[in-house]
Amino acid sequence: SFVSSRLPFIPPAASTNPKAALKSKIVAEFRPQSLIDELLLYKRSEDQIELKEKQLSTMRVDVCSTETLKCLKGK
Repeated sequence: SFVSSRLPFIPPAASTNPKAALKSKIVAEFRPQSLIDELLLYKRSEDQIELKEKQLSTMRVDVCSTETLKCLKGK
């Protein structure tokens, strides 16, 4: 049935071995989507940092210029 097909499979040896039972439970409850979402968020953040660094390197900013620094703060 649908319900039994959705239940995690626990091998018979796992029921007698607590460590194996715990490992089976962890594997059965693992939801990779949250990890995937976090990794995608991290990747987007890294891409934004790389883009900002490229923009700064092409601007050749004079760090003594307060006007330039004000413009950068606004971005």
